[in-house]
Amino acid sequence: MSHVALVGASGNAGSRILKELSDRGHQITAIARHPDRIAALPDVTAVQGDANDRAALAALLKGHDAVISAVHFTASDAATLVGAVRDAGVSRYLVVGGAGSLEVAPGEKVIDQPDFPEAYKPEASAGGVFLDYLRGVDDLEWTFLSPSAEFVPGERTGRFRLGKDELLTHAEGSSISFEDYAIALVDELEQPAHVRQRFTVGY
Repeated sequence: MSHVALVGASGNAGSRILKELSDRGHQITAIARHPDRIAALPDVTAVQGDANDRAALAALLKGHDAVISAVHFTASDAATLVGAVRDAGVSRYLVVGGAGSLEVAPGEKVIDQPDFPEAYKPEASAGGVFLDYLRGVDDLEWTFLSPSAEFVPGERTGRFRLGKDELLTHAEGSSISFEDYAIALVDELEQPAHVRQRFTVGY
């Protein structure tokens, strides 16, 4: 059991990660702009917080063993979030990443493919910038977990594959449920295997 701060606890990924953490017996400070939207679960304390307010966020993060960030990249800033984690004195930082920066072939990113949806480009591009920023951070034990191309509600099966920088695909495409993604992220929290690395999860 550890004390975990989860930023963005009310979103699609955040809410599944929150449940996975709670089910495994961790104590969680669940942070969101609207804490009333955070699920009431065992060992969860819901608090109001703004991912763009470095000083206030750092105060909320102090005393935790790890921080998990599950906020949209277009609505946050890497330097602000990393700065808040540093200011709080927390060394372990896990980030819910995006698929756009994964490769479909050496040097060819998902976001650069001709069929990549235009509507998703701002978030995907910002996710790539966030990852590049993290790769220059050597004083935190960070991990960036990219989902597969389709990141959707589904079942918690526990059956998935892990990869590094290449998009994982299967016969029907490339996908992972929020529920199985949460398993992979909390597994990494409990047994770190990708410190200062990006990795990915998919079926």
